[in-house]
Amino acid sequence: MTTATRDGIQPAETIRALAQEGAIAAARPFAPDQVQPASLDLRLGTRAWRVRASFLPGPRRAVRERLAGIALHEIDLSRPAVLETGCVYIAEIQESLALPADLSASANPKSSTGRIDVFTRVIADRAQEFDVVDAGYHGPLYAEISPRTFPVLVREGTRLSQLRLRRGEVRLSDDDLRALHASDTLVTSATPSFQNGIAVSVDLAGFGETKLVGYRARRHTALVDVDAVGAHPTADFWEPLHADGAGELILDPGQFYILASKEAVHVPPDYAAEMVPFDPLVGEFRVHYAGFFDPGFGHSGANGAGARAVLEVRSRDVPFILEDGQIVGRLVYERMAARPAVLYGAGAGSNYQAQGLKLSKHFA
Repeated sequence: MTTATRDGIQPAETIRALAQEGAIAAARPFAPDQVQPASLDLRLGTRAWRVRASFLPGPRRAVRERLAGIALHEIDLSRPAVLETGCVYIAEIQESLALPADLSASANPKSSTGRIDVFTRVIADRAQEFDVVDAGYHGPLYAEISPRTFPVLVREGTRLSQLRLRRGEVRLSDDDLRALHASDTLVTSATPSFQNGIAVSVDLAGFGETKLVGYRARRHTALVDVDAVGAHPTADFWEPLHADGAGELILDPGQFYILASKEAVHVPPDYAAEMVPFDPLVGEFRVHYAGFFDPGFGHSGANGAGARAVLEVRSRDVPFILEDGQIVGRLVYERMAARPAVLYGAGAGSNYQAQGLKLSKHFA
């Protein structure tokens, strides 16, 4: 019998136990802060390949088989390597899986990855979907990486993605969400909207005396070293945006924006959450990266008052007027199999607890 015996998102303690049992294998021992309250950071391995195009291997092929026909050249990640904007790369991941038949996994970019506009997805052998690992999967994992705005410097051990392990179907229904919101206040909206999740809207009224509403990424910048915290001058990479008085922002389809939710978000300790993009039929824009919210987000570091969700926003093909209070995403919640011993915000690796409008940890 495996360690994961209860339905739900598996907490840090179970993740570590699964690693000891061999369900999660790694080329090197876990780093001290690699296991998060409800997820595992994934580390790049020693090799990457520049490829002609993104791909999925399909139900009958391994990733390495597919690489043989589309790889342009191999990159040695035992030394720092530059990944250029507009290019697609496939990198080995140090962690591999031997999941039991009742345990599946899903992946997402880490918060800091999304905030520098690095598009990354996890691929398993014989996969027909990105970021989805079927129950019972035995095999390696790979990361597809495509920097969109800034060229980045990565190396063996760089963490761009995170993995969440799941047993059973534990997503909360809208009725469950209403009940949980009534007892725990999931978002600070006077009239929250429940429809396949709980709605999150954008704040264009502004923060502080300057009415800062967000940041627009500059073009043709220097490198972002993904492993260097606080090492990059903000002004070299970002242009601040301030409220225009009308509560509107015109999204340029060639630009990347960091904005913030109007609502503060709260994830109670016995739950985990995920941001999903809002239906594109309501407008030609999207919250660019989905994201995991660990148990305790907006809870332990903010006395349960919540923390803003940072939104990575890009217009699709045409300019689009975004308005203050417009719904831009939805939060779905899932039950934890057990409450993690350490919640988000209580450890050294929690960079965004009680956040307002905050750029990634890379910027001073």
